[in-house]
Amino acid sequence: MKKIAIGLVLASMTMVAGCTTTESSRNLNDPSVSGKDLAQQVCSTCHGVDGNSTNPTFPKLASQQSEYIISQLKVFRSHDRSDPAGSQYMWGIARHLTDAQITELATYFNQQKMIPDQVEHANADLVAKGKLIFNNGVPAQNTPACASCHGANGEGNSSFPRIAGQHADYIEKQLGVFKDTDGRPDGAVMKVITYDITPSEVRAVAAYLSVSS
Repeated sequence: MKKIAIGLVLASMTMVAGCTTTESSRNLNDPSVSGKDLAQQVCSTCHGVDGNSTNPTFPKLASQQSEYIISQLKVFRSHDRSDPAGSQYMWGIARHLTDAQITELATYFNQQKMIPDQVEHANADLVAKGKLIFNNGVPAQNTPACASCHGANGEGNSSFPRIAGQHADYIEKQLGVFKDTDGRPDGAVMKVITYDITPSEVRAVAAYLSVSS
C-alpha cells in the first residue's frame, strides 16, 4: 500500500512538472507575452496546442465559450475555485495572468475546433441512455434536462460552458465535485441538480457528451 501511495505522489509530481517548464515559467512572468503565445507555449503542455487535450485529467478547451474561460481563469487567479485539480494545476499558473492575457487566451481557445471522441469506441447503449437524460432529464427525481442550460447540442452560451465533446472522465469528475463539495464558486445550481443523479446516470451523460459535437 505504501508503494502505491508513493507511486501516486511521484506521478502527480511528474504531471505538475510537465505543465510548468522553466521556459513556460519565464513566459508566465512576462505580461507582454500574448495570450496566443501563452496558449501555444504554456497551456499546450496540458491542454494541447489546439485545445484538444489527450489526457482526461485536463479538460478540452477548444470551442469553449470565451466568457466561461475568462470567468474560470479569474477564479483560479483569485483562488476562489478550490477543487483539488484546479488548485493543484491552475492556481500557480493563473496568478501570473493579466486581464488582457486572460481575454486573449479565451479568444484563442474559443476559435479552435473541438474534436470529440470517436463514437465507434463508445458503448452504444450507454450513449443512448445519456442522450435521453441530456435531452429530457430524469423527471422521476426532478433532475432537469442538461440541454435546458447547456444548449440542445451541449454548445453552451455566455452563461453556461460548452460540454459537448469533453472527456467523459473529466465530466464525471466535475459532476462529482459539484455534488460533493463547494470547491466551485459557480456550482450552487449544479450542486442542487446533481443531488439525486446516480453514478450510472452520470456515466451515461458523460459518455454521450464525449462523442457529441
